[in-house]
Amino acid sequence: MPRNYEDIQNAALKDVAEFMCVAARTAPKTRGQDHLTIILLELKDKEKVISKMKEISARDSRPSFERDSDSITKCDEIVVIGVKKIPVGLNCGFCGYSSCAELGKTKGVCAYNSIDLGIALGSSSALAAHFHVDNRLMFSIGKAAIELGLLGKDAIQAIGIPLSATGKNPFFDRK
Repeated sequence: MPRNYEDIQNAALKDVAEFMCVAARTAPKTRGQDHLTIILLELKDKEKVISKMKEISARDSRPSFERDSDSITKCDEIVVIGVKKIPVGLNCGFCGYSSCAELGKTKGVCAYNSIDLGIALGSSSALAAHFHVDNRLMFSIGKAAIELGLLGKDAIQAIGIPLSATGKNPFFDRK
């Protein structure tokens, strides 16, 4: 019996999303320290994230959160990659503080953790692109996921990557 495209699409996107999580985990990191937190949203969590994005849009006067929430209703998988609030211990001052101990007392972010997050996002989204899966990096998803506690209590930055495999990329040509 032939398989329909929707079944093929669902299976392929799930596989690609899982491989993206692995690509993020194995991406190079400063001093070999892994401070990433990586999740693949379940349907119930996707609905919570969409609601939270709409709430943030209204609360903070950020119409882009509403726009992004509308576009992810059309996606099948969402990978969220975040970084924990743990300085790497270089005392470099790139974060604006004189030491990692000083940074640790604030809500600041270690510059190297932000760099590591960027490298992981690049590895992950490149893998999606390699499989010709439409994707887009959205900080709005990451912010909602952090506020919902989906990445754990120590997550300080996150970006979501929604995935789609339809005839038209739903993440571009937005209002």
